[in-house]
Amino acid sequence: MSRSDRGGYRASPFRRLLIALVLALSVFSPLPALAVDPGERLSDPKLEQRARDLSAHLRCMVCQNQSIDDSNAELARDLRLLVRDRIVKGDSDEEVMNYIVSRYGEFVLLKPRFSAKTAILWGAPAVLFVIGLGVAFGYARRTLRPEQKALTAEEEARLGKLLDE
Repeated sequence: MSRSDRGGYRASPFRRLLIALVLALSVFSPLPALAVDPGERLSDPKLEQRARDLSAHLRCMVCQNQSIDDSNAELARDLRLLVRDRIVKGDSDEEVMNYIVSRYGEFVLLKPRFSAKTAILWGAPAVLFVIGLGVAFGYARRTLRPEQKALTAEEEARLGKLLDE
């Protein structure tokens, strides 16, 4: 009896596992959030791409760990529209970012800029690492080197006898 006579095709266990793996990966794979409504998009593709790039670097103030490009929150939508409005008015990318930061503060940036205000944030890990190394080195130095004590009179006499021999 051939395969076609049995009433259908039966996949090998390896093939079934492969199909299940592909289906699982396609279901659980991260898909881009389509938070940008078609009505928000700019007609010029270059300007729209600039807006998308800038939106990817701005934090949603409601979601806090999402960019405004990925968020469905109303405030994120307002910020996306504001970014597009500034781009249409002719602002450069830096001018758009400075405008948004001036209104919402540095927290709106997903990656904060390096400045005098954020120097402590950027430098603290390195400083703490150096302090930790110093403490670890001092502790290891103290524990690995035995403390030297003065010899007692009895030990000195014994040592003197050994050296004379």
